[in-house]
Amino acid sequence: MLTQIKVKTSKRNELVNITFQIEKIVSDSKVKDGLCLVFCPHTTAGIIVNENSDSDVVNDLLNALDHLVPSIKFNHAEGNSDAHLKSTLVGCEKQFIVQNGALALGTWQGIFFAEFDGPRERKVFVKLVEG
Repeated sequence: MLTQIKVKTSKRNELVNITFQIEKIVSDSKVKDGLCLVFCPHTTAGIIVNENSDSDVVNDLLNALDHLVPSIKFNHAEGNSDAHLKSTLVGCEKQFIVQNGALALGTWQGIFFAEFDGPRERKVFVKLVEG
């Protein structure tokens, strides 16, 4: 089963919590035990798993990524090379265990869409595999 989530971002760099949308897809499915693949088909965005209860963590992650990938002269002429590098660092997909019809996330874990070249309307694919 493949499902698409639409994500609308409002900032150039932003983390959007998509945990509840993915949990709903899993709970609405008939998959009781298996895997959930979350994939971002964009080269300037990604998927992050981290704490979802303290907004300071989100801000800290974005600030740290800005320091890791500073504004320098890139050869890529579109002006978004930093976004491509950030996407490469965080990755475009994550896998999750589905157990008893729910995501097996840690207590404080959330799933975030990571925007690095917004604002934009983006999509995320969610694929459930029973097994």
